[in-house]
Amino acid sequence: MTTQTSPANRLVIALAQIDCIVGDIEGNAGRVRAARRTAADLKSDLVAFSELFLAGYPPEDLVLKPAFQESCRSALEALARETADGGPAILLGLPWVEDGRCHNAVALLDHGRIEAVRFKVDLPNYGVFDEKRVFAPGPPPGPMAFRGVRLGVPICEDIWNEDVVECLAETGAEILLVPNGSPYWRGKHDERLQVALARVVESRLPLIYLNQVGGQDELVFDGGSFALNADRSLAAQLPDFAECIAATVWERRGGAWICVEAPHSKVLAGDEADYAACVMGLRDYVDKNRFPGVVMGLSGGIDSALCAALAADALGPGRVHCVMLPYRFTSDESLSDAEDCARALGVHYDRMPIAPAVEGAESALAPLFAGKPPDITEENLQSRIRGVLLMAMSNKFGSMLVTTGNKSEMSVGYATIYGDMNGGFNPVKDLYKMQVFRLCALRNQWKPVFAKGPEGIVIPPNIITKPPSAELRENQKDQDSLPPYDVLDDVLECLVEKEMRLSDIVARGHDIETVKKVERLLYIAEYKRRQSAPGVKVTRKNFGRDRRYPIVNRFRDSGAPATLPDAGIAPARIVGGAERFEE
Repeated sequence: MTTQTSPANRLVIALAQIDCIVGDIEGNAGRVRAARRTAADLKSDLVAFSELFLAGYPPEDLVLKPAFQESCRSALEALARETADGGPAILLGLPWVEDGRCHNAVALLDHGRIEAVRFKVDLPNYGVFDEKRVFAPGPPPGPMAFRGVRLGVPICEDIWNEDVVECLAETGAEILLVPNGSPYWRGKHDERLQVALARVVESRLPLIYLNQVGGQDELVFDGGSFALNADRSLAAQLPDFAECIAATVWERRGGAWICVEAPHSKVLAGDEADYAACVMGLRDYVDKNRFPGVVMGLSGGIDSALCAALAADALGPGRVHCVMLPYRFTSDESLSDAEDCARALGVHYDRMPIAPAVEGAESALAPLFAGKPPDITEENLQSRIRGVLLMAMSNKFGSMLVTTGNKSEMSVGYATIYGDMNGGFNPVKDLYKMQVFRLCALRNQWKPVFAKGPEGIVIPPNIITKPPSAELRENQKDQDSLPPYDVLDDVLECLVEKEMRLSDIVARGHDIETVKKVERLLYIAEYKRRQSAPGVKVTRKNFGRDRRYPIVNRFRDSGAPATLPDAGIAPARIVGGAERFEE
């Protein structure tokens, strides 16, 4: 590489919005080297990476292993030595142990050495974050001196309150460069922008917000990195849901730094962003775990159709194997809808009747069930046999089984554990039913630019318009057991995302008995959700990392309006009988 001699009044910062893999230290270091070569071609002085890039984010308890910490430090030192070639400096995040305490850190590598290290101060400990469990907070940071420029480097959460940025501004920072591991949920880009704007207004400094991109377990990092000038104008906007290495050119004018050249990309929002997040989350979960492809049941219903479209877009149709597993309650309409959907997507499709297996299981159970009328047990048996057969295909061919239950069903337990809940990953786990309908209609007229599936109508319109049914008994419809989905979804959003009182939900126009039923089903299905596959997070509060409720739980909201407590405190008394776990 050739030496970059940056004039005192000009600075080129390359933003490496690229994917990393948790624990793949050698691979992540290789990605740093490749990005640095690209940054050199862009005549950059510095190439910056997202939060904890060398380790992968979030590393969770992996970061507690001394061998992991040592491997990260060794890789960083090797990268530092390589900067002696005079090429771009590197700003890189990693876990850093000092005085026996592990910190979420960022290091500046230049001139063949580690020039500076700064620690994250504000460790988030809410929602999906539990950094206080594994990291120690750092002291208030000062700016890093870099080739005649003082860079303030607050790390992610450090800009969500004013203290760290205020400290950097008071100690002479000229540009704020923020490495982030900020996961996606609906509307998150606007939240980030508002926080960044507040820090710019308070500090009167330009700010670069560099975000991670890619899927990691349930989390999707959407990228969407941006930069703001000190006058609050948008100086740069990188694409979301896409890797990108982009140069931002800064000049000092009148004593202040201004971004004079940078890319400006469109950012997705609403249902389009949610769809893109589901595609990216599924793709990276499958690829990073090195599965050759996926297998899934295609029932002719809307949830499995959406999952099939997501899988085709994530992996390409050639890596998707859909199987229809009909029984005597499966309608001809479902058979034709499933086949039409598979054909439109171009995926591999098989039909495997399950009657011999179901009848064999019923025969084996007949002596034990003698005198007992058929009930939900026999319905669940069909689902569980489908789950067993799909898992057998997963075992035999090495493909990951995709599970297809939406958030509405997962909330109220309208799913069979060890049956249709079988699988390794669920791309629609955090989508309510009404959004499943919307995303199917959306996909028929649009797809993300990075999607690998076909253009056009890929989900037969009849799948979208027909009444949903599990088809486990004659003429079964979901609405036989559940409130209408528009009602159910609103009540669930109030209970799950907003933690509202029942009286406040009723005040929105809902029937009190319906609300109480939904709350009861939500609580008693907790044991199922604990055993469910991980899935992409798209709402503010998903099941799993965000929402941690006890399985044994007798609390029920009375539905009465809120009142202030009495002055005296009465002793608690548990009343009532045990709840039955329902399927």
